[in-house]
Amino acid sequence: MKKILVFLILGIVSISCQAEEINNRQVLQVTDVQRGHILREMRALLSGTQAILIALTEEDMVTVSRHAKALGMGMARKAEDSLKGTLPKAFMQLGMAAHQDFDQIAADAESIHDPKHTLRQLSQSMGKCIICHESYQLSTLKSL
Repeated sequence: MKKILVFLILGIVSISCQAEEINNRQVLQVTDVQRGHILREMRALLSGTQAILIALTEEDMVTVSRHAKALGMGMARKAEDSLKGTLPKAFMQLGMAAHQDFDQIAADAESIHDPKHTLRQLSQSMGKCIICHESYQLSTLKSL
């Protein structure tokens, strides 16, 4: 009986804590097409980062550079125009800075050949992802 009571109390406390958590992220109103593009880009960044990490475990800096280049500014330019007028400047700046980071990672992987250096760069760049995900949430515009 005491165990059940403890679990019940813990459950109530847990629900209470979750209910008090307020989502202060800025809501970004986008179309279905824009949302799809943003989510595809984020998934590409995530899978590309994983590929870089795998290459780093093998100290294969050529592959690190290839994957990082694919995530650089070339990737960003493909959709910048369709999103530029819709998304806040700070959101766009975070995204562009992350893409620039990947260009630098690619260049340094080719010239420095130091996996630890690349890991530090990747860690710093991932900080931008965290800031973005803590600051923004996507919401699809409802059609009338």
